[in-house]
Amino acid sequence: MKVAGARTKVLTRAAAVRAVRAAQRRGERVVFTNGCFDLLHVGHVRSLEQARAQGDRLVVALNTDASVRRNKGPGRPIVPARQRAEVLAALACVDFVVPFAEATPLAIIEALRPDVLAKGGDWSLDAIVGRTEVESWGGRVLRLREVPGVRTTLIAEMLKSGRRPRAASRGRKKS
Repeated sequence: MKVAGARTKVLTRAAAVRAVRAAQRRGERVVFTNGCFDLLHVGHVRSLEQARAQGDRLVVALNTDASVRRNKGPGRPIVPARQRAEVLAALACVDFVVPFAEATPLAIIEALRPDVLAKGGDWSLDAIVGRTEVESWGGRVLRLREVPGVRTTLIAEMLKSGRRPRAASRGRKKS
């Protein structure tokens, strides 16, 4: 049995549009999310799994290195875009990864026209880029649950200071 490599799931915008349209023609629900995904961590994985559970295909738009630097500052990204894309694509819950260089994912959202737009719970609904557009064509917009205390910026700061990150909670209260 031949297994497709993760890199085959990293698509150009045009190829992603074709893949999304084909999935939608088959009646599949396409979920879209986006981010930098620098230092992939358990919060990212849980969010991506939550997003994928909302549909049949998950498209992840990934900020390019230049876009990350504009949004996060000169010390970022820590991991180059090609590597971030391949790691994301290797996750079972991710169907396609599409790099984007713009400051926001609005253009790629408009091109792909996903059925569901999912964003991390640290974003208010009003701040989610593409919300108005997705809702205008009948799609849903949702906020994903956060893993408290797990953020790339915090991990990077801990690494610089020599502190160890604490374990991520499972979301359960201690009795």
